[in-house]
Amino acid sequence: MADYYNLLGIKKQATEEEIKKAFRKKALKFHPDRNKENPKAEEKFKQINEAYAVLSDKTKRHEYDQVGAQGFRKQYSQEDIFRGFDPGDIFSGFANGPEIMHDINSVFGGSPGPQSPFDGFFGNRGGGRRIKQRGSDIVDPLLITFEEAALGTEKNFTIQRDGKTESTTVKIPAGISAGKKLRLAGKGQPGVNGGKPGDLYFKIQVGKHPVFKRDENDILIDCDISLTDALLGTSVEVKTLTGLKQVKVPPATQSHSKLRLKGLGIKGKGGKGDQIVRVIVTYPKTITDAQKDLLKQLQSTGL
Repeated sequence: MADYYNLLGIKKQATEEEIKKAFRKKALKFHPDRNKENPKAEEKFKQINEAYAVLSDKTKRHEYDQVGAQGFRKQYSQEDIFRGFDPGDIFSGFANGPEIMHDINSVFGGSPGPQSPFDGFFGNRGGGRRIKQRGSDIVDPLLITFEEAALGTEKNFTIQRDGKTESTTVKIPAGISAGKKLRLAGKGQPGVNGGKPGDLYFKIQVGKHPVFKRDENDILIDCDISLTDALLGTSVEVKTLTGLKQVKVPPATQSHSKLRLKGLGIKGKGGKGDQIVRVIVTYPKTITDAQKDLLKQLQSTGL
């Protein structure tokens, strides 16, 4: 796939209006009905539509500018590229829309053939046709707890669409991370003139946990112990996703040492992560005279 800017013959700094004008010119030039002797015209026409679908969308254009053509195609599927892009918008968005629609009427004269790239997009090709338009997608934030993200859950909620209240459920998979989107097909804005409804996307937000932190599929937690417990060893009670667990701290444990609890992390593609307990040795702010004497005795032994 060639660079989208090159396909439309424009510079990277092109304005929205320049992009529209360039697309109109290219679309009419390479329209299959005007190039019946050129079998490559239809593929070129599809590429031009794809380029316009991306560059006419501010969010997709920004992403494309950041990662380039190769990186963009890795991140966006064909469905993603054309999501929210209605064929009716291709021509109606131009300033001289009526003139262009007249051109399109002449281009699409007669009944659509089974191989037409616009088959089913425009309905009847004659005058007075009603263009089907897909409904807009809806993107809403969805705040969940750390535990819900780690273990998975189901959320029941109501949505307002077309003046009606609907109840629905979204399943949140175990291990989902902040920023991911969950798609509910057909739950977006209703279509126009019989067009399909858009989709509803929930963008996941994960609330902060007072104890846990996440590092990919591992769970991190700090555990404070006293100096004597660090020297002599001890057993501490640690919070996990499934409840409290007793963890042995070996003698002479250094501050900020890490103890690994296998398989008590978050579910991922490669299996469950671990829980990492970071041992923090705390020091007293003051010591008594008796304690000082005992420490001197220990010091004399080389400790």
